[in-house]
Amino acid sequence: MIKTLAIANYRSIRDLAMELHGLDIVTGANGSGKSSLYRALRLLAECAGGDSGNVVGSLARDGGLASTLWAGPESISKAMRSGDVAVQGTVRRESVSLKLGYSGDDFGYLVDLGMPTPGGAGFDQETGRPRPSAFSLDPEIKREQIFSGPVARPGSLLVDRKGSLARLRGPGSGWTELSRRLDTFQSMLTEVSDQDRAPEVLRVRDSVRSWRFYDHFRTDADAPARQAQIGTRTPVLHHSGRDLAAALQTLREVGFERQLDAAVDHAFPGSRLEIAVNDGRFSVELSQPGMLRPMKAAELSDGTLRFLLLTAALLTPRPPELMVLNEPETSLHGDLMPALAGLIV
Repeated sequence: MIKTLAIANYRSIRDLAMELHGLDIVTGANGSGKSSLYRALRLLAECAGGDSGNVVGSLARDGGLASTLWAGPESISKAMRSGDVAVQGTVRRESVSLKLGYSGDDFGYLVDLGMPTPGGAGFDQETGRPRPSAFSLDPEIKREQIFSGPVARPGSLLVDRKGSLARLRGPGSGWTELSRRLDTFQSMLTEVSDQDRAPEVLRVRDSVRSWRFYDHFRTDADAPARQAQIGTRTPVLHHSGRDLAAALQTLREVGFERQLDAAVDHAFPGSRLEIAVNDGRFSVELSQPGMLRPMKAAELSDGTLRFLLLTAALLTPRPPELMVLNEPETSLHGDLMPALAGLIV
């Protein structure tokens, strides 16, 4: 289980180390940093690549590192905290970097992203000066660390990457070279795949790739969840909800039928969920008391469809080490809150 998340210098978050307890709810007023926390977690997950994407590419599409860094002062004085002096940005004196990380039961991971160094496009053969790169919005991965235990200390480091060089702790206190050709725009989690020498890297990569983010289920008329889709066994609901019917049918066939029916009945008393299959295409139908026929997915209300999507996500037979639901109560009537809370718990 993940025990701690750490973020520094990302948007409205100056320096945060947050302990996790199994079920954590983040709430607060608009502008208090909830979205920054969520987006920082997405960036951390993208260090592992896979379906999550690429952390450097995501930052570049967001306007580059300069537009996502903490814009306030490097340090906050007592006068600022008390309100006697306004909190405002100043000229930076220290190196600029965005730091993300987590620690868990077995391993922890930290990544430090900074501004690109001059000469990213090589050097001009005539002048000997560095040529500016066209990829000016790409930050660079300055350092990565994998460590054991809850805190990254010199004695707990297992893999340490600086620039293009990655080192592996050997027997005793010595270090051996793991790679010296890492690109500054690629995480070592995606570039190092030596199962025999560095199983910790693969363990961390697989762990982070298993994280799931359900932040925006479409419920409009053209939403994928409302359309019939080719169905295959789906133990993990896609983040878009496009394979909802297949995920719900999978729950029935792998032994979660009782839990699924109980969740639907808790939310919509007397209702029965059905999955219609026609030429391999799966679609959701809901039979409700007083209705002469089942309601098809295209006819369900936004709140009903969203609840079924959350049900498929939360009842997964393959729970991840981290699942993030962003405003799961959106579009849900207050009467559905106890059923949703039961699923989350």
